[in-house]
Amino acid sequence: MNSRPPWDVPAADADDGTRSPAGVRRGGHLIAATLFAAAALDLARCGLVLVTFRHPGSAAGLVAAGLAAAALSMWAARGCRGGRRWSGWAALLIGAASGPQAAASGFHAPYTIPDTATAVLGVLLAVAVLATAGQDSQTGNHPQTPCATNGRATR
Repeated sequence: MNSRPPWDVPAADADDGTRSPAGVRRGGHLIAATLFAAAALDLARCGLVLVTFRHPGSAAGLVAAGLAAAALSMWAARGCRGGRRWSGWAALLIGAASGPQAAASGFHAPYTIPDTATAVLGVLLAVAVLATAGQDSQTGNHPQTPCATNGRATR
């Protein structure tokens, strides 16, 4: 256990220009900003659901799904800003799922603008993740596994 607050991210060990001082790989800030925008669009869609739906049961389900999607996007953005490896996979999955999720609602009014923005943002997010994939291995920056303990095997 450590005494660092959960938002305090340790700096990277090797600084060869591929990571910022906070340990984020190139493109990580762009991916994090895109994930935050996806969360904002999910929250905007939740607000539209509350205004337009007449049945409280179905509206509650859609709002819960939108809040969960926004929370997942913000969690992945936080991981991306912290340089976590899993966050790239999460961002890729969020980006790949954004287009079909937007198309499922059919781009009907009043959802036309948020759905179009979600579809475009999903494509941009997937492209940003794929464009930055493998940069650590191409530049020779091989971060240590967090399970290693000073080169000694543990039982």
